Amino acid sequence: MAWRLRLVPDETKINFFSRTAMRVWLGVSAIGMIASIVLFFTHGLNYGVDFRGGTIATVQTQDEVPVGQFREALSKLDVGDVAVTNISDDSGQGRHLLLMRLGISGDDPDSQQALVAKVKEGLGQSFPGIQFLQIDSVGAKVSSELVRNGVLAVVLSFVGIGIYVWMRYEWQFALGAVASLIHDAIVTVGIFCLLQIEFDLTIIAAILTVLGYSINDTVVVFDRVREVLRKYKKLPLPEVMNIALNETLSRTVMTSTTTLIALFAIYFFGGEVLSGFAFAVIFGVLVGTYSSIYVASAVVIYFGVKRDWGSTDKKAGTALKGAKA
Repeated sequence: MAWRLRLVPDETKINFFSRTAMRVWLGVSAIGMIASIVLFFTHGLNYGVDFRGGTIATVQTQDEVPVGQFREALSKLDVGDVAVTNISDDSGQGRHLLLMRLGISGDDPDSQQALVAKVKEGLGQSFPGIQFLQIDSVGAKVSSELVRNGVLAVVLSFVGIGIYVWMRYEWQFALGAVASLIHDAIVTVGIFCLLQIEFDLTIIAAILTVLGYSINDTVVVFDRVREVLRKYKKLPLPEVMNIALNETLSRTVMTSTTTLIALFAIYFFGGEVLSGFAFAVIFGVLVGTYSSIYVASAVVIYFGVKRDWGSTDKKAGTALKGAKA
């Protein structure tokens, strides 16, 4: 028999929905969401230039320059809030690169150009031979539009996914899927508030990627749930969910592991530009895998699934009891 990698046994009998497990993990989810909302209103997000407005530039210096010295030179130019970080040179040429972010420069293109010219002249005098490799400016008006469009994109994804799952299964499944996606989005935003990692358009793209990954995992579980429901018409719903989750566990773990390997490679070797995106997706994959079980499936168990459509009893087939303690 040919050898193959097994991250989990082929047949598992894990009771995901024991009363203790349900209470613990739903409690963890509730605490995580509440904490994320509190962090959003107290600490807030560290908005990048995309959402806050301002100028971001990548520069190259002849010699290695301490970040503090570079920041001091910028503060003398009176260009608003300043942030400077060293970035690695992925080209392998050993260049000395810095990324600087300047405060809001207004919506007038002339004022933005004047600011850039002022910075170039001032830094050119302080650091002879400095080169500006890339400069991007975003006005306050444009940044507010980007915020609105980013939020709208996430909300529309909730609506579209909810309608799709509703049409494919039943409203209980759609509610569970949307609940898990809202959970994933809120907790992901919460971790960015906690760690104060820069939040820009690439993170919105990461959140949408996470939602797509999460709903894919959820739909796989729901498909298996539907198959088991057809096979065991009178089996209590929590036990149906346990069977479905155990049968898809190997696929879930293998998919998540291979995805995380690629994401960690991007995080460690993709450079400064991709690190935030990779971190958001890594965190989202872990949270999304968890929420497919203890949020989406738990919601379906709570509301029940009608299996006997020929019965006049509206509650036919929606047995919620039967979870093993």
